[in-house]
Amino acid sequence: MLNVTLYTRKNCKLCDEVKTELQELQSKYPHRLVEVDIETDSALIDKYGIEIPVVEVGPYTLKAPISRQNLQMTLGAASDRKNQLEQVGDPDYQIRVKKGKTVTTGDRVSFWIAKRYLLILNLFMLFYVGLPLLAPTLMKMGAELPAKAIYRIYSPLCHQFGFRSFFLYGEQAFYPLAEANVAGVKTFEEVTGIAHLDDPYSFTRFEARAYVGDETVGYKVALCERDVAIYLAILLFGIVFGITGRRIKSLHWVLWLIIGIAPIGFDGFSQLFSQFNWTWLATVVPYRESTPFLRALTGALFGLATAWFAYPNIEESMAETRQYYIKKFAVNEASQ
Repeated sequence: MLNVTLYTRKNCKLCDEVKTELQELQSKYPHRLVEVDIETDSALIDKYGIEIPVVEVGPYTLKAPISRQNLQMTLGAASDRKNQLEQVGDPDYQIRVKKGKTVTTGDRVSFWIAKRYLLILNLFMLFYVGLPLLAPTLMKMGAELPAKAIYRIYSPLCHQFGFRSFFLYGEQAFYPLAEANVAGVKTFEEVTGIAHLDDPYSFTRFEARAYVGDETVGYKVALCERDVAIYLAILLFGIVFGITGRRIKSLHWVLWLIIGIAPIGFDGFSQLFSQFNWTWLATVVPYRESTPFLRALTGALFGLATAWFAYPNIEESMAETRQYYIKKFAVNEASQ
């Protein structure tokens, strides 16, 4: 028997008319009618909102306006195709038919993830950037053991240099190196007494990595300034993306390169290469130490552009997955 899927919504007069026509053609072209309410998913509304009623029979699709003649021709073509595939014993067709009749636990899990992937991503980002912000709070409260556990967990994921990290509960939000030339703030060398750090491979860099802070200076966030900005920007875009109904279009890859990659690449690599103690390179790339503002700005731009580029593409894939399972579940329910 043919499966005929009718995409419809409440109070749709044209949909009711098509349904009546299909009922009258039931004796000539036996079929199982499966109704899918497009209002059950925003992706279905976006796809069919101005086109319903939409009828799908096998590989054939009809969109409004749909005449009785068009329905009859489509049902006939789908019926002939189905009979032909069954006669030749097409293995791919047999697999699709068998798969369509069974709803597995994997199907339900996949559908659950496709519906809630954005919530999962946002919760993950909140957790990932929230723990490093929790570490200085725990230090302030005197809970050093769990705080140091967080610092240790994130140590393979970030350099955690104190002079490139934010501090909470202290005199300043950051303590840059003197060569960053940030006016009006105490430098990292001043408040810590750690020696000058002009050699990127010097032992003092390990001291700066291990430095957590104190009551006066404050306590270090377990991710550096750039990383905090990156993941907060991704989280912020994820929240906005959800509030706007996941309808924001993907950022063009060229703009992603210009807005997201270029600034962070220039700031990061120019700083990195300038601090290698190579005389020949110093003539090409003058020594520089980026500022907290530039690190946060370029990180935020990278996080925002990356999420803007990736999330709409993820939604497109998840929307197709949801549509597939909504139809499959409806067909399976109608056949019972």
